[in-house]
Amino acid sequence: MEVLLQQIINGLVLGSMYALVALGYTMVYGIVNLINFAHGEVLMVGALTCWTLVGLLQEAFPGLPGWLVLLVAMALASVVAAALNWTIERVAYRRLRNSPKLAPMLTAMGMSILLQTLAMIIWKPNYKSFPTLLPSTPYEFGGAVITPTQIMILGLTAVSLAVLMWLVNSTKLGRAMRATSENPRVASLMGVRPDFVIGSTFVIGAVLATIAGVMWASNYGTVQHTMGMLPGLKAFTAAVFGGIGNLAGAVVGGLLLGLIEAIGSGYIGELTGGVLGSHYTDIFAFVVLIIMLTLRPSGLLGERVADRA
Repeated sequence: MEVLLQQIINGLVLGSMYALVALGYTMVYGIVNLINFAHGEVLMVGALTCWTLVGLLQEAFPGLPGWLVLLVAMALASVVAAALNWTIERVAYRRLRNSPKLAPMLTAMGMSILLQTLAMIIWKPNYKSFPTLLPSTPYEFGGAVITPTQIMILGLTAVSLAVLMWLVNSTKLGRAMRATSENPRVASLMGVRPDFVIGSTFVIGAVLATIAGVMWASNYGTVQHTMGMLPGLKAFTAAVFGGIGNLAGAVVGGLLLGLIEAIGSGYIGELTGGVLGSHYTDIFAFVVLIIMLTLRPSGLLGERVADRA
C-alpha cells in the first residue's frame, strides 16, 4: 500500500503538469481548430527564461527567500512566454486560419523546430541544473513521502485551474472566448473582436505552459532546449484522452495520464516478469492514445468544438 500511495502522489504531481499544458492545447483547438505543436517549446522557453532570471535575482538580491525568487522569476518568465506565444499566433497562424488544415499543422511543426534551434543558440545545448529554491526535507504521509516542491506543484495547479475556470465562466473575456468558439463571424457582429480573443487565448496558454515548465524544472532539477518536446506530446495525448476542446476533459485527461504512468511504472516490472522496467514509462502515454482513438475518438468527456455556420 505504501508503494501504491507513493505512486499515486507521483502520478498526481505529474498529471498536474500535464493538465496545465493540455489546457493550452485544448483552448486553442476549441476556438480556432488548430493544434499548436509549438506549445511544448513555449513551455521550454518559459522554463529556461525562469532559470536565467533566478540566477540574476540571486546575484542581485542574495537575501531573498527562495520561494519569492521562484515566484518573481516565474511571473516574469510568464510575461516573456506570453509575448512569444502572441507573436507566434500573429505571425505564423493568423493568416492560415482559413487555409487547409495541413498548412497550419506544418507551420506549427516548423515553429517548434525554429524555437528549439533559437533556444539552443541562446542558452547552449548542454543540460543546466535548476537550483533548489524550496526546502528539500520531505514530509511523510501514510508511509509515502511528498516534498515541498511537489506540494507547491499541486497547490499552484489548483490555484491556476480555479483562476482559469473563473476567467472562462465569469468574465467578459470568457464570454467572448465562448462566443468566438461558437461562431467568430456572429461574435464579431455582437462587438467581440475575434483577433483579440484568439491572441488572449494564446497568451493564457503560454502562462499555463510556463507554470508547468517551471514546475517540471523544479521537480526534475534540469532545463535544456529540448525539454518541452516530451511533455508537449504527452499533454497533447492528455487533451485527446479527455476530449480535445473540453477544458474539464484536459484536466481529467492530464491527471489520469499522470496516474497511469506513475502506477504503471511502479508495477510494470512485476507484471512483465522483469522484461520491462520503470524506464519504459513513456510508452504508457502513447498506448493510452492509441486505445482511446480506437475505442472512443471523442475522448472521455467528449470533444467540444462547435459547428460553425
